[in-house]
Amino acid sequence: MAWLRRYLVCLVSALAGAAIAGPLPDAAPDFAAHDPKAVKLGQLLFYDKVLSGNRNISCADCHHPRFATSDGVSLGMGEGGEGLGPERAPASDNPPEQRIPRNSPALFNLGAAEFTSLFHDGRLEVDHSRKSGLRTPLEDEMVVGFDSVLAAQTMFPVLSPDEMAGHYSENEVSRAVRQGLITGADGAWGKIAARVAEIPEYRDRFAELLSADAPIAFTDISNMLAAFIATEWRADDSPFDRYLRGGAPLEPAAVAGMALFYGEAGCDACHSGVFQTDHRFHAIAMPQIGPGKAARFESHSRDVGRMRVTGREADAFAFRAPSLRNVTRTAPYGHSGAYATLDAVVRHHLDPVAALRRYDSTQAVLPGGAEESDFAIVADPEEVDRIAAANSLAPISMSEEEIANIIAFLHALTDERSVAGRLGVPTEVPSGLPVE
Repeated sequence: MAWLRRYLVCLVSALAGAAIAGPLPDAAPDFAAHDPKAVKLGQLLFYDKVLSGNRNISCADCHHPRFATSDGVSLGMGEGGEGLGPERAPASDNPPEQRIPRNSPALFNLGAAEFTSLFHDGRLEVDHSRKSGLRTPLEDEMVVGFDSVLAAQTMFPVLSPDEMAGHYSENEVSRAVRQGLITGADGAWGKIAARVAEIPEYRDRFAELLSADAPIAFTDISNMLAAFIATEWRADDSPFDRYLRGGAPLEPAAVAGMALFYGEAGCDACHSGVFQTDHRFHAIAMPQIGPGKAARFESHSRDVGRMRVTGREADAFAFRAPSLRNVTRTAPYGHSGAYATLDAVVRHHLDPVAALRRYDSTQAVLPGGAEESDFAIVADPEEVDRIAAANSLAPISMSEEEIANIIAFLHALTDERSVAGRLGVPTEVPSGLPVE
């Protein structure tokens, strides 16, 4: 009787003057099943620093359950950092060259079938017209063998000098990346796979899932990581999900917020579907902080978002609409983590251009301390004008009570089990390297 419950809430909301304009999403997301042995193996690999060039950073350093699968900061500190989250600091003997240019995205529900593109700019996406089945910045021949777009995502951090590979001649992986050697036995992926294959426990665990005499390929590592991420952080049991399935009713403030979200406020124009994302790209005048992702001939701090992928002016400063599952736990917000609080980013949506022009840089959470260069773009009137001109979100007026109700609804999207994870953090990993 879930349909009846949804109808009654729409009716009550309409009588209260807050009609739900469109239907609520379906409550049946599509997830693939994964072998528990693959999930366990993926968990160990996810927390093992052996995958990084200098053996000093794991996937979990930037995607930790303590910070709801992100890192709790606006822009992370990958290679050359020590510690977790806001307490992460530059290593005294080998500090990072720069911050990671974009906010670390949460990993919730990435195993759902509807997630067919990843990253803030969607540069990795399913494309059945290609031999590999994926469109990426790499050649097709380099991405054959990944089970899914989620598995393919893991190939990027290990190749990034600032994230996991290390810089220049620091290690054999970073040297291979520097030389443009990615695939093959002498490539970066082959060197990482060889490290894993040298560890007896990993050899045994892979042998249970592959043929006993099959060599371990980097794609095998990626596929195990994907199985773990898809299972560990599946988030479809929030109060909102239970409500959609005909379970317990939502709190009155959340009901009012839901009516606004799917009605007058129009949040579902971009945050549609069961996971509150249309998987498309929108320019909403988000402030740009940090080093940015610019072409070599451009200002270093610029980040034109989707335009870097498509080359289309119409995509300038557009970024994917993030899923809002567990959003109350995944601060800071925005592609550069410009907003430290949920209240602040919700208010940005009310009048994006005005919010951009009055942006308060003290919102930024930057490990190691903020520098003047971190705010070069928001301090440049011409760049601010360019970002403002691309904005596609019209201003909307909301009362303080309505804002509070929207936030109450966002709280109803929290799945506590998924935030904690199902397997949790292992106490040790097969390489013997420390687990943070």
